[in-house]
Amino acid sequence: MCLWYCTGHFKDARTPQEFGDSNWMRIPPSNSTTVSSYGAPFPGYTMVILAILMITLVVVVVVGNALVILAFVVDKSLRNQCNYFFLNLAISDFLVGAFCIPVYMPYILTGRWMLGRGLCKLWLVMDYLLCTASVFSIVLISYDRFLSVTRAVRYRAQQGVTRLAVVKMLAVWVLAFLLYGPAIIFWELMVGESIVPEDECFAEFYCTWYFLLSASTFEFFSPFISVAFFNFSIYLNIQRRNRSRMAHEASNPCAPCRSGGHARLSRDKKIAKSLAVIVCVFGVCWAPYTLLMIIRAACSGSCVEHHWYEVTFWLLWLNSAINPFLYPLCHSSFRRAFAKILCPKRQSLWKDMKQF
Repeated sequence: MCLWYCTGHFKDARTPQEFGDSNWMRIPPSNSTTVSSYGAPFPGYTMVILAILMITLVVVVVVGNALVILAFVVDKSLRNQCNYFFLNLAISDFLVGAFCIPVYMPYILTGRWMLGRGLCKLWLVMDYLLCTASVFSIVLISYDRFLSVTRAVRYRAQQGVTRLAVVKMLAVWVLAFLLYGPAIIFWELMVGESIVPEDECFAEFYCTWYFLLSASTFEFFSPFISVAFFNFSIYLNIQRRNRSRMAHEASNPCAPCRSGGHARLSRDKKIAKSLAVIVCVFGVCWAPYTLLMIIRAACSGSCVEHHWYEVTFWLLWLNSAINPFLYPLCHSSFRRAFAKILCPKRQSLWKDMKQF
């Protein structure tokens, strides 16, 4: 995903010396095996299983995120500031499934990049861009939820101002491109040569640990800390309000309960729970690869087994499949929109029954 080629992810950008020259060989493909990028052949049945799993992932990513985008298009009630950020996340994840994974599939199955250097650069730029935009969108959603709880009055007043949401969305894409895009495009020009063979595709900075550490600070560490902070702040806010409500009820046992305040507190508790899930899933999907990537770059690929990269790398793309279920499906407004899209006849019948 975003970072795997920095350390020679699947195509394994390690040099022959890292393997030992005597073992560095490419086994030619045959009818029964497919060559993996680090010299070990895939048996035929393994290739079939991998292909099925990857196609399944593509379908889940594309369909899940397409539903979110379509719901936003067909249901005007969803077009508030918060849901624009869900749309931004869905667009980035949809393109991961529609472009990045399908282009990568022949590469992982054959062990060779056969699409040329131009498409390699485009694919790397798109992959890094989309993954980073997805992360930044998660931060934006978490920040929006944070404001909805801690600055409730001001937040509700700004819900109709979609222009600000669009500006934030554009900023996400610009910042996501600037983080890796120029380095992918111009790195070989700055160093004077390319280290990428013709039949491989990975970023030129795959073993530059200080660049990877700096980029990872903006792509993972800072976003993760931010999302965790928003979640913890919401938790403290809810605890304070809950204690205040209980103290008020204890001192005024005959006072009527304000249903509006109780409903808002209940809503905010749901927001806190959803953000807690966001922190956990985001950390599980991103932390393993980010840490291994930096460690491997620092030791030139000699201290981390390759198969661990396969596992942690696919966790990143798996995050794009989880997101459409993790965020919009937790909101009743999106669920109603999905029901309207998937079961239009049932929705029409339900409306007729209500009118009757």
